[in-house]
Amino acid sequence: MGACCSSSHEAGRDWVGMVNEEGDDEVEGVEEGGVVREGDHGARVRLRGANDSCSMFCKRGRKGINQDTLTVWEDFNGEKGAFFCGVFDGHGPAGHRVAQHVRDQLPSKLSSVIQSLQNRGSRRDLDLVDKDDDGQENGEKERRGSNPGDLDLVDKDDSGQENGEKERSDDVRDSWEEDFGHDMLLSSWEASFVKSFKEIDEELSLDSSIDSFCSGSTAVTMIKQGDHLVIANLGDSRAVLCTRGQKNQPVPIQLTVDLKPNIKSEADRIKKCKGRVFAMDEEPEVFRVWLPDENCPGLAMARAFGDFCLKDYGLISTPEVSYRKLTPDDEFVVLATDGVWDALSNAEVVRIVASTRKRSMAAKLLVAHAVLAWKTKYPGCKIDDCAVVCLFLKNGRPRSQSVVNNTSGGNPGRQDNAVGQKSGSSESEANPDTVLAAITDDAEESSTVDGVSRVDSLIRVPRPKAAVLSRRNSAKKPKHIGAP
Repeated sequence: MGACCSSSHEAGRDWVGMVNEEGDDEVEGVEEGGVVREGDHGARVRLRGANDSCSMFCKRGRKGINQDTLTVWEDFNGEKGAFFCGVFDGHGPAGHRVAQHVRDQLPSKLSSVIQSLQNRGSRRDLDLVDKDDDGQENGEKERRGSNPGDLDLVDKDDSGQENGEKERSDDVRDSWEEDFGHDMLLSSWEASFVKSFKEIDEELSLDSSIDSFCSGSTAVTMIKQGDHLVIANLGDSRAVLCTRGQKNQPVPIQLTVDLKPNIKSEADRIKKCKGRVFAMDEEPEVFRVWLPDENCPGLAMARAFGDFCLKDYGLISTPEVSYRKLTPDDEFVVLATDGVWDALSNAEVVRIVASTRKRSMAAKLLVAHAVLAWKTKYPGCKIDDCAVVCLFLKNGRPRSQSVVNNTSGGNPGRQDNAVGQKSGSSESEANPDTVLAAITDDAEESSTVDGVSRVDSLIRVPRPKAAVLSRRNSAKKPKHIGAP
């Protein structure tokens, strides 16, 4: 993602040789296994490859260096069978470095915060999150303000349903606290995610090796522990669950909201902070965030890591946190960057993954379908980077049937409102070898950047103002106590 890309390599990154700088997994394939290292509390950290539970793949598009990245932590936080999954989509000149920093640091930060909370033994300890002047938790207003009930500006799909519409009702919260309350309450999980995201963003602001003034990254992350999913989303990447309908057909349920400036509550917050939200004449469907007195940078999302040129004007790094109690009908979750969702519908994504014969190939096949869809739907446009994590919730391969399209979100009770629909693409029935050839063919062409970008994440990089630079420089200077 992003109009501007840098070819500079990140210096000092841990285990830099584990993934090539462009992040193109087809260099080494996606056979079972992949490169694994040990993380905090004995977790197994995977940046590529597959096993019985997950499939991962990341592919560079035609915009330059790959700014997408991903990770899966197995036995997260020392919990047997627990998973942390995340995909990250960078934008701006140093977006790839921002995304990689978040990928490498966020899971450890979150694990540390959770451990600290559990060690203190307080089930209702919300001191993890700073409070503003009126005593309200920072980020709580934003989480409430982005309630899907406020989504009166969001795009709609062919059936007229709001993309990303979801509910988090009181009975869902009560279910969480009843089923999972012996460990942590939902409010504590929210506080842990919010604190972790905030601290990672603060670290970026102080890291002089990464220019994040006008570069940033999305993040869609998920923890699976037992029958519980906790999802934290920042930006316009997306998580979609596949469950089974009444006729045993796979049903897509969108677990996150695409946090873009066209959402009324997001736009209201930005405008309240003196930022501007509007779409350009040449792309009236794409709302962007602009500085108060300059027509830049034109960021096409309302929340992100980095992008400190806009942090005083309504852009935030507070994630939207949601919860789902898994049912016996739930089969897998797909986390992916917008390079996939811009080309394929939720129903198409679910059908492709559900019909994959070999789980280890699911993510790569999905990216191959996205590449084919880009070529068909947006001829002459540069294909975006794509990153996919598929987390399977059951043993054995799910059976493929016709797909019901449901974008009602994370409430299992809303499945009855699904509308029967045949996917608009027949590609999932194609020969897998033919589909995979699309990646090979595209790799030969991806060294060129001919064509135009369909939607750039940002339009123009602003010149740092003296006041902003002074504030950032002063924050980076060490404090000398007792100095003359």
